[in-house]
Amino acid sequence: MRVLVIGSGGREHALAWKIAQSPLLTKLFIAPGNGGTGSVAENVVMDITDHKAVTDFCKLMAIDFVVVGPDAQVVAGLGDDVRAAGFKCFCPSKAAGQLEGSKGFTKALCDEMGIPTAAYGRFDNEAAALAYLYVRGAPIVIKADGLAAGKGVTVAMSVEEAEEAIIDCFSGAFGASGAEVVIEEFMGGEEVSLFVLCDGENILPLTTAQDHKRAFDGDTGPNTGGMGAYSPAPVMTREIYEQTLAQVIEPTVRGLAARGTPYQGVLYAGLMLTADGPKLVEYNARFGDPETQVMMMRLQSDLLQLLLWTATGDLKGRSVAWTDQFALTVILATKGYPGPYTNGSEIKGADGLDTSTIQVFHAGTRREGARLLAHGGRVLNVTALGADVQEAQNRAYSAVEQIDWPQGFCRRDIGWREIARNGV
Repeated sequence: MRVLVIGSGGREHALAWKIAQSPLLTKLFIAPGNGGTGSVAENVVMDITDHKAVTDFCKLMAIDFVVVGPDAQVVAGLGDDVRAAGFKCFCPSKAAGQLEGSKGFTKALCDEMGIPTAAYGRFDNEAAALAYLYVRGAPIVIKADGLAAGKGVTVAMSVEEAEEAIIDCFSGAFGASGAEVVIEEFMGGEEVSLFVLCDGENILPLTTAQDHKRAFDGDTGPNTGGMGAYSPAPVMTREIYEQTLAQVIEPTVRGLAARGTPYQGVLYAGLMLTADGPKLVEYNARFGDPETQVMMMRLQSDLLQLLLWTATGDLKGRSVAWTDQFALTVILATKGYPGPYTNGSEIKGADGLDTSTIQVFHAGTRREGARLLAHGGRVLNVTALGADVQEAQNRAYSAVEQIDWPQGFCRRDIGWREIARNGV
């Protein structure tokens, strides 16, 4: 098969790395790719927001299958346009992609299907949102309704912090994504992610992971798109897993199918494990980043075959195999992220670190001759396998120490919850 992966981040590098291992593959392209993806695929200079440019390339290069990575392209309906042009595509429809594109849409579906989630209010003006806040008090969670690159969520521990977040949304800090705001009750507990494939009707559960969203050690600082992750997440016991499938995932799939907008793609459920059981925090309509990096390290099955079965409605009776090892990834980010930062600093020592237990996935890099330059907020994903989280963490940070990049930073405690549970 001739395959095109859409995207340029760490998620897409990890997907391309795993797809490249498939015996079904003849040729792999990635558009636009980054400074690391050229080792596993042919980078293609392309404006992926121009859907006609994507379909024209597919025709020119006789592409058999398109895999869409980024949330923005899912929500913009790239999958619909690629399919309309006659190509197989792994990507939910624009209608089903509203699960990620609109938090209010997802909340309404939860109400309709009885899916456990936080109590909430949805507002299209600042005055009404503030009035709701003053009644509910803090702690409370403020969310821009649309996509905001992981930065549109504020877990406010005071009314003043929540006020500021609401005013930011309606003042345009997140553009059109903040034109509506969802205000949720604060849910206590531990957050975990569950990934499943869905072909519109059938579900194939994948695995679990835990992300570290805060910028700094100890889960402090602003929310980011993710500073590290590990998989699997043992806190998701078999009982909680079964409960989540029955009460969250399956009603979601049934509800979307009943609406005439069946979900076909990967469904990423962010869950809070509360004293009352698992509750949905949010859905994402694509693979997670940085969760994909740890998942691909553990996956033993043929990823390309799995994605193809999903896209063609052929998941019934299928299975998936994982290594019993843990995987952990550490994000190296440009100093200043998730706030303002400067591109163009040189990174040394990142090449040549890959082994059977270590992979450096690129997220925001570009090549300038022999030089590797930072070109984004989250820049490198140093990912390692180990018999347990501690061993995976040790290997990942050992590799991090070999990278010479004074303009970068990382958290030093990725995996801390699981390591603490194990009494280390």
